[in-house]
Amino acid sequence: MILNTELEYKGNLFPSHIISYEKNLDTLNFTTENGVILQITVQRDSVLRFRFTTTGIFENDFSYAITKYASRGYNHLEVEEEEDKYIIITSKLKCQVNKADLRTAIYDAQTNELICEDELGFHWEESYEFGGDIVKMSKVAQEGESYYGLGDKPADVNLKGKRFENWVTDSYAYGKYTDPIYKTIPFYTALHHKKAYGIFFDNTFRSYFDFCQERRNISSFWAQGGEMNYYFIYGPDMSEVVANYTDLTGKPHQLPPLWALGYHQCKWSYYPEAKVKEITNKFRELKIPCDAIYLDIDYMEGFRCFTWSKEYFPDPKRMVKELADDGFKTIVIIDPGIKIDKEYSVFKEGLDNDYFCKRADGPYMKGKVWPGECYFPDFTNPEVREWWSNLFQELIEEIGVKGVWNDMNEPAVMDVPGKSFPDDVRHDYEGNPCSHRKAHNIYGMQMARATYQGLKKFAYPKRPFVITRAAYSGTQRYTSSWTGDNVASWEHLSIANIQAQRMCMSGFSFIGSDIGGFAEQPNGELYARWIQLGIFHPFCRTHSSGDHGDQEPWTFGKNITDVVRKFIELRYELLPYLYTAFWRYAEEGIPILKSLVLYDQLDTHTHYRSDEFICGEKILACPILEPNAKGRRMYFPTGEWYNYWTDEIVEGGQELWVDADLDSMPIFIKSGALIPKYPVQQFVGEKEIEELKLDVYFKIGKETSEVYEDAHDGYDYIKGRYSLRNFSLTGKTTELVIQQHKSGKYTTPYDTFKLQLHGLPFKIKKVIIDKVEYSFKDIQLNGNNSFIINKDFTDLHIL
Repeated sequence: MILNTELEYKGNLFPSHIISYEKNLDTLNFTTENGVILQITVQRDSVLRFRFTTTGIFENDFSYAITKYASRGYNHLEVEEEEDKYIIITSKLKCQVNKADLRTAIYDAQTNELICEDELGFHWEESYEFGGDIVKMSKVAQEGESYYGLGDKPADVNLKGKRFENWVTDSYAYGKYTDPIYKTIPFYTALHHKKAYGIFFDNTFRSYFDFCQERRNISSFWAQGGEMNYYFIYGPDMSEVVANYTDLTGKPHQLPPLWALGYHQCKWSYYPEAKVKEITNKFRELKIPCDAIYLDIDYMEGFRCFTWSKEYFPDPKRMVKELADDGFKTIVIIDPGIKIDKEYSVFKEGLDNDYFCKRADGPYMKGKVWPGECYFPDFTNPEVREWWSNLFQELIEEIGVKGVWNDMNEPAVMDVPGKSFPDDVRHDYEGNPCSHRKAHNIYGMQMARATYQGLKKFAYPKRPFVITRAAYSGTQRYTSSWTGDNVASWEHLSIANIQAQRMCMSGFSFIGSDIGGFAEQPNGELYARWIQLGIFHPFCRTHSSGDHGDQEPWTFGKNITDVVRKFIELRYELLPYLYTAFWRYAEEGIPILKSLVLYDQLDTHTHYRSDEFICGEKILACPILEPNAKGRRMYFPTGEWYNYWTDEIVEGGQELWVDADLDSMPIFIKSGALIPKYPVQQFVGEKEIEELKLDVYFKIGKETSEVYEDAHDGYDYIKGRYSLRNFSLTGKTTELVIQQHKSGKYTTPYDTFKLQLHGLPFKIKKVIIDKVEYSFKDIQLNGNNSFIINKDFTDLHIL
């Protein structure tokens, strides 16, 4: 007999008062009367992990986001008990846990200033539909608090006043404020009173973040299942927050090959072989540098992954070799959908070994994608990833393909509501079986990981190069990415600029956009302006949909071609600078691009700036974002900045007009910088580098610069075969001193530097190198601007 017709809706539930506390090394457990446990783990002095359970039992502690290489350990830990609270103290933080209701407040241990405090704190709602809880957390927004990060959201850099959803989604032709789109990175950095902290909510279910939209002074985040499990990361510098988050979720497992930082050309689709050759020949004929050519889905036989169309590409091995001989690396697309076809070996292997995803009641997950009806590998199963990685042997080892591009891996499914798998699909999840509700956001990440493992195996001794469209926190360990199917519009040029900055401050620096826009057709002016932005993005690729016309650098007439060539050549000159920035990112987690707020958080003018950004440590760039512009106003952060084109010096801390006709773009160099440059090459490795050019920008005072080099591919750098040059510049009114310290066992192919001096306030009378005075003839002094010096100097005085 049914007694009541309706379950009682309980609404929000809260922890009650603490009845017991125990400490086990770095982990503290607080248990409440109603069975809630808060577990606080001290990861580092500035990183605390908060984990809650409402059942008294924690599930298996497993995360795809957290790297096994994350730094652990702290210098100080003590716990004090007061009448109404516990206080956990490290050398950086004081965390108070309220005995009445588990709410926490975190203070700077040195200054006792409040950094972050709970409002309602942890609470939950029982999920009658799926079981488990909807887990929630709310925090008090401090006065003047701003919020940044959260991955590829196409909104302004500062997220205050907005709400977002995290659910990896195929978002063709998305617009400004479309949400969600392709990536889920549930990490944000908050800034108030000149101090920054970050929160990483490591929960793969559909989640939400509200930055004072619903309630003016409250920020909150919640998820539709799983645990309330988040990391608190203290700065107080924003760059430290981002670096510590990147350390937690993983830095790239290796540097990219240098060619991957060159210019790439892509289209849906270049086929047959004659068309591919026509495109690559045109690059060389017009002397527009290019390192990579892409083959989209039409290179396959009926869109079957790991096959080649016999009609369009009868001899792929020969073609790939001929392209390589001309300096082009071939990159091919691989999607997750495997065509249902008993004659197709990949499908048959997957079926025979039970590697495909299944629905809750047993049948395989069937979905329509490019090949028609497909099954989908369960990349959350290590055995499936190993199988998938081995499928790349022919492509990489035998045919010679140099990179793989994973697309449609949200996973995207056509002609169904939600454009993806239904919630009931089952996944192995590393031996923690679950539904697609939990696995959806990491599906693309695990596909990229399996692809990466295949390339690492079969490209050896060269480095792998993988691109993914979908991602979760930590995907930066394996792959580069781009911002998905954008649109050829001025608004999208602006969105691309913001998304790249935001991805970099979300731990994922190897990022770019489809230059010129994927959907629709740009005019020449828009394409040229997009190239100008794109050369500063770590991943630099034109990509377009063939539905809308051509989008190669020469498509828009000679004037535009000349502008595009000029900027791609600048990209190739700056390769050692970009490579050094990438090394810093891989080594220390420092973002390659920095929004102005990340560069100078103390200047409140930077908190809402979205257009300007710093590339590496020394270049300030600002794209032109509207048609018919002869220039624009831009903000200059603290310091002195040299106009790259004119050497005019601008004092920071102000907004000014900058001239920039179509063949120019606002680019400024920080005073005191040494910018390394290579000669222009048509592709990486075309020329032996016979001399490194160093552009030296004078300043009164001190500045340091770095140049990192290695063999540009392979793994010898891991064994110490790299060259790291640290330059220290000291400028006085009548003297310029440059000191060099070199480390590493790699010997660069060049013996000399060509120093190009900018802004020197005196005429050179004397040059002393390592205490020896050199005649102007010996060093080939050219006027007051340049001279040549041995690369191994330690002390240079220009008087």
